[in-house]
Amino acid sequence: MTTGGIVLCGGQSRRMGRAKAALPIGCETMLARVVRLLREAIEPVVVVAGAGQDLPELPRAVRMVHDREPNRGPLEGIAAGLLALDDEADAAFVTGCDVPLLVPEFVRRVVELSAGYDVAVPHVAGFDEPLAAVYRTSVLAEIESLLAAGRLRPAFLFDRVGTRRITAEELADVDPELRSLDNVNSPADYHAALQRAGVEDKWSADLPRGPEP
Repeated sequence: MTTGGIVLCGGQSRRMGRAKAALPIGCETMLARVVRLLREAIEPVVVVAGAGQDLPELPRAVRMVHDREPNRGPLEGIAAGLLALDDEADAAFVTGCDVPLLVPEFVRRVVELSAGYDVAVPHVAGFDEPLAAVYRTSVLAEIESLLAAGRLRPAFLFDRVGTRRITAEELADVDPELRSLDNVNSPADYHAALQRAGVEDKWSADLPRGPEP
C-alpha cells in the first residue's frame, strides 16, 4: 500500500485570533514544520487550504489544493486531499496544520496498523482522533455521500466503513506522551508547544485573544 499525507489548514483559528498555519516555530512556520515532519515519514504530501485561504510558502514538492465548498468541516478537506492523491497513493495519513510536535514514527505506526482496513484512527481517552488517522482513497465515495447529506462528522464515516481503532498502548513506544495529538488552539497552547519543542517563545504574548469556544 502506498500512503501519502494530507495536512488540513481550513480551520478558522477563532481561539488563537490569528491564522495558526503562519505562526512561527523557530525559523519556520507551524505549517512548514508539520509538513517537514510528515514528509520524514511519508510522501507525497498535499496541503488542503480553506476556500480562498492563503498559506505560507511551502516546498515545491508539496502540492496545495483548496476545499471545494466552504463550511463543510474536516470531511471536506479529507475529500479534497484524497482526490488530489488518488493517482499517487492508496491511502493517506491525515493531520491538521496545528500539531507542531508531530512524531514521524507515530505516523509510520498508524500506517502500519491500518493494513486491511478502510480507516485506522487512534482512540484515546474515549475519543477518536480523526485528524491523526489513515484513510484509504477507496472511502472517497462514502465521504462524498456523507457530505451531500450534510453529515459532516468523521464519526459517520467510521460507522460506514471498515475502521480499526488504535489504542494509546499501541502507540506508546513510538510517542509515549502522544505529542502527535497535541493540537494548538489558543495562545496558551502555542506557548506550551514552543516550550516542549525547545524553541524560545518570542511571540505568544503578542497574540490577540480570540473568543472562547
